[in-house]
Amino acid sequence: MDSPRKKPRNSKSSGLSGSGEPLTGQALERVSSDVLRKVPPQNLEAEQSVLGGILLKNSILFNLIDLVDEDDFYSPAHRFIFQAILDLSRKNAPIDLVSLAEALRASGRLDEVGGPAYLGDLAASTVSSANALHHAEIVREKSVQRKLISTAVDIITRCYDGGQDTEQLLDESEQAIFAIADSRSTKGFKSSKDLITKVFEQIEQRMENQELVTGVPSGYYQFDEYTAGLQPSDLIIMAGRPSMGKTAFAMNVAMRAAAMSAIPTAIFSLEMSMEQIMQRMLCCWGKVDLAKLRRGRLDDEDWSRLYDAANHLSASPIFIDDTPAITTMDLRARCRRLKAEHGLGLIVVDYLQLMRASRRIDSREQEISEISRSLKSLAKELHVPVVALSQLNRKVEERADKRPMMSDLRESGAIEQDADVIIFLYRGAAYKKKEELTPEDNVAEIIIGKQRNGPTGMVKLLFLKESTAFENLSDIPAPSEFGMG
Repeated sequence: MDSPRKKPRNSKSSGLSGSGEPLTGQALERVSSDVLRKVPPQNLEAEQSVLGGILLKNSILFNLIDLVDEDDFYSPAHRFIFQAILDLSRKNAPIDLVSLAEALRASGRLDEVGGPAYLGDLAASTVSSANALHHAEIVREKSVQRKLISTAVDIITRCYDGGQDTEQLLDESEQAIFAIADSRSTKGFKSSKDLITKVFEQIEQRMENQELVTGVPSGYYQFDEYTAGLQPSDLIIMAGRPSMGKTAFAMNVAMRAAAMSAIPTAIFSLEMSMEQIMQRMLCCWGKVDLAKLRRGRLDDEDWSRLYDAANHLSASPIFIDDTPAITTMDLRARCRRLKAEHGLGLIVVDYLQLMRASRRIDSREQEISEISRSLKSLAKELHVPVVALSQLNRKVEERADKRPMMSDLRESGAIEQDADVIIFLYRGAAYKKKEELTPEDNVAEIIIGKQRNGPTGMVKLLFLKESTAFENLSDIPAPSEFGMG
């Protein structure tokens, strides 16, 4: 006889309302109705203090503008008054009781706000303008709360309508929430004096630390000399023909960033499973022959190296998603959540052509352009470098010199336009027969074909094919002259 099911202890994890009733059917309707009957968050006294403070001291308006606008006021009367104040300010007119009353009379709203008497009360009830900024912050916080409620109601309504694609609804809902969060940050001018002070602090810090890397370090010192690391908000394209090692190089960079610098790293593997990616990383870190691991032919030394690699990588903030044909919408949503939960410093996508746009696009070239733009937008939104692998077209094979060029990027010129950095991988060994190979053929060329804010050039690394590891060539000096691209 089956034992009776236990009731879940945590109502949050079981989808229950505060009363313990399942949030379905009539219970959901009751909760929604109870919430929506409440008066929205507001603080009329704070709104009055802000308006009265401006009447007492006009100059504080310029500080308040960065904090609030007319839509942040809950009271329609206060919105109209603040709008009239802004209109007077734009005309360089004095903001006093007479001018404000006249401006409201001209717009037909003087009686709506309570007439000259209410304007007088605003000024009379405000003892000082000293607290206006603090009260403006209260007004803005209440406004943000109302916007969240409005967005939530909109999401609920659209869910009940059922006429919209769920994935699109999820993405647009997240965008709406993030837009509200972004609206809370205030950005404005900074004086050259303040900026110079900050820049000199950064310069002095770099001089003290003797660090060449200002972005995410790749772990390859010559590459980092060219790029100063993978820079936040940059879209970095790594491109190459099959068997050149572009996936291996990207995984090496991701692994080094996470394991050596504790950079939270997201890897989207659209071609290989997450288990295959982790196998590669273990072999790469431990310098273990990947073929031996796949065949189950490991000796004691291999096991020792694997355990050492496992200890390092298990303590590293690496997060792998192997969803095939992931859409730009899903990728963006998962990165947002990962950043909120664990932090995020680097995103790697393997590879761009296997992604799908969030909306149906008939032209493949236009779809790749949409994907490229979306990845660049994601890099800017989350302020992290996004590394996207890309295929090259077959025209490379038709040339005597098979080193890639910008024109070899496959399917879209938008990739070249959107990318801040474009890196090509080239290994001459890929075009040789096994019996023709020499020790020199273990060298891979990392060609920086484009760098929006830095030099172009080429870096040589040692490629250990058996373990898919890339290593620095310490005996090859860094170039003394860089050609700008």
